[in-house]
Amino acid sequence: MGPAAPHCKWFLAADLDLWRAPSCHTTYPMTDTPQILCIGSVLWDIIGRSTRHMRVGSDVPGRITRLPGGVAMNIAMTLRRFGLAPALISAVGRDAQGDELVQAATAMGLVTQYLYRSDDLPTDVYMAIEGSNGLVAAIADAHSLEAAGDKILAPMRDGRLGRDDAPFQGTVALDGNLTTTLLAQIAQDPAFAAADLRIAPASPGKADRLRPLLARPATTLYVNKEEANLLLNQSLPTARAAAQALVDQGAHRVLVTDGDLPAADANASGVIDLAPPSVFVTRVTGAGDTFMAAHIQGEMTGLAREDAFARALQTAAAYVSGETE
Repeated sequence: MGPAAPHCKWFLAADLDLWRAPSCHTTYPMTDTPQILCIGSVLWDIIGRSTRHMRVGSDVPGRITRLPGGVAMNIAMTLRRFGLAPALISAVGRDAQGDELVQAATAMGLVTQYLYRSDDLPTDVYMAIEGSNGLVAAIADAHSLEAAGDKILAPMRDGRLGRDDAPFQGTVALDGNLTTTLLAQIAQDPAFAAADLRIAPASPGKADRLRPLLARPATTLYVNKEEANLLLNQSLPTARAAAQALVDQGAHRVLVTDGDLPAADANASGVIDLAPPSVFVTRVTGAGDTFMAAHIQGEMTGLAREDAFARALQTAAAYVSGETE
């Protein structure tokens, strides 16, 4: 297992438009042997943030940043800060934006050699507007990832990471930006038969894509209450109720968050719920990915169920408060 998470601050170098970490207390060795696979969106986040309350039609001062993002990338970056060696499984264009993105990921110590690099698909992008009242609007352009389809899974089958008769046996973090067809394929794919699958929807609008994976063994689903209710076709009032209902409908394990209200972790042995720390929210994009990554890392390092859950909530709270990058 890697070293403890360093106290370091990633920033965007204006002259190179690349991520650098010049002052980490811990130096992570580069590795080509991943401890966990992060499958899904790897793209540029274009985020506009204002300290003012916003509504439709607002025109306010703020800051606009371009950062490496996407569910798979966000999870991988958090896991790397915790000392793990994650590999990215995704589609990235061979355009200038894609070259910059791969260079930024490599500079952070992420394993990028398994990325599918397309000559004719542009690098994907996510755009969001956030105010003091939270996310105002967002558009995820993941068309290249969807168009690439199962080409991104070639390393799982050609022997680089596994084969159908010798599947990858580690943890896989999977996001819901993949197509319904590909998610259904993964649910039955021999290449994933031995994997500990951890799944997050890309957005409430895509939560129903995860239905084929709900009953798969060795699968943990990370959703917020809105996403859980969409999967249930119900309107349950608490994370605990939603988590229990999903398990009752066949889900192996579910973690449901609900903003600053208690979150829940449910499986066949029962439900536990915990209230997240109370913090002042300065950002929301990436919070769910941070929670998921922190929880995965906690369990991979041997924390008990409730301890891993509590640590993930604390890590996500620190992220949304702006205390960590």
